[in-house]
Amino acid sequence: MNSRYILRGYLAGGASARIGDEMSGPALLLLGLAVTGSATSGSALLAGVTISAVIGGPLLGVLLDRSDRPGRVLAFALAGYAAGLAAILVSLGRLPTPAVVGIALLTGLLGPALAGGWTSQLPRVAPAAGLSRATAHDAMTFSLASLVGPAAAGLVAWAAGAAMAVAVSVALIALALPAAWTLPYAHASPAWRPSGPRRSVPRHLVSGLRAIMHGRPLFRATATSTISYVGIGMFVVSCPLLAEPVFGDARHGALLLAAVAGAALAANALLARRPGSAGPPDRILWLSAVILAVAFSVALAAIASVHAGSGVTGYAAPLLITAAVVAGAADGPQLAALIAIRHREAPDHLRSQIFTTGASFKITGFAVGSALAGPLSTWSLGGALASAAGVEIAAALAYAACRAERPRREGQPVGDSGHRRWIA
Repeated sequence: MNSRYILRGYLAGGASARIGDEMSGPALLLLGLAVTGSATSGSALLAGVTISAVIGGPLLGVLLDRSDRPGRVLAFALAGYAAGLAAILVSLGRLPTPAVVGIALLTGLLGPALAGGWTSQLPRVAPAAGLSRATAHDAMTFSLASLVGPAAAGLVAWAAGAAMAVAVSVALIALALPAAWTLPYAHASPAWRPSGPRRSVPRHLVSGLRAIMHGRPLFRATATSTISYVGIGMFVVSCPLLAEPVFGDARHGALLLAAVAGAALAANALLARRPGSAGPPDRILWLSAVILAVAFSVALAAIASVHAGSGVTGYAAPLLITAAVVAGAADGPQLAALIAIRHREAPDHLRSQIFTTGASFKITGFAVGSALAGPLSTWSLGGALASAAGVEIAAALAYAACRAERPRREGQPVGDSGHRRWIA
């Protein structure tokens, strides 16, 4: 089959699955409110689907790495995730809420299949010479999903109800199954298998974690992105609170998030047209954290403008929109750079585990930031934004502290990058 056709199918499947996933979050929140009359039920379902990814990610990565047909494993994981969302839809209101939350927890174990699990298969469908461009296109599917998913969930829920919004998200995830099922076999390249006897699952898990911790560029990228996503989580939760004093309605916070996603999509589209024009991915990763700190500082200036009495007619609105656009222009390339570093540095036989484990760390960082933003913004919205900017500075400092002597060149065999040591 034509490699370009396979790559397009991979990207279309990833976009469909990720849009469905982004729809499912707000759809579950609306469904919980509609069925039980309590927003707590919706938030508990969303938390259940999210938090268990930390456990499911590494295990799913091991299964993908150990399989000769990882596309089939990925397809079953996607089918299980879609079936879990459907089970939540059918069970809510018929079973006790704690039981439905238990279904959400089981469903969330398969969530990393839509993020790191899918992306880890990119080298199988993209030619080595075009991997940088394909990586930027893959990152664009995340930004597209962030832009389209929540809006689609709101529109479908408004037109046909929250239950239909969940059903549409399930259908979109199911649409990705053929693309996953037809992914190339792993045994096409012997490099995807470690030498020596086949490792047990626990040893494989330990090997993946060791590869992240001991591979300096991998550890640096994982630490920097995880810390950075704490700040991003704080900003996302703060967006409705920012919109209320600036635009007069907290619901306009969704427009700010759309501006972030749109700018991220545009930035990655530019990178896809000119791969390598922004420099090596390691530099982009560090620079993105610095730019995010600037963006959150601009948002802080917008709130200060409101407190100074400028309000909507002054500088607050343009400052806040600028902050959202700048944040997106940094967030999109950060994701593309992170994916590129993982593809470059991950040992072939541990690639899927490193991607799914890294995604789990990022999800955890985002969850921590979201949890911290609540009490911080209640105390002081400006304090929450200042903290988010401080976290991004900490991410940039973590990058500097973990600087590797020589990152591996794309296409260079793992283990042939020279001696790596800490340079603090």
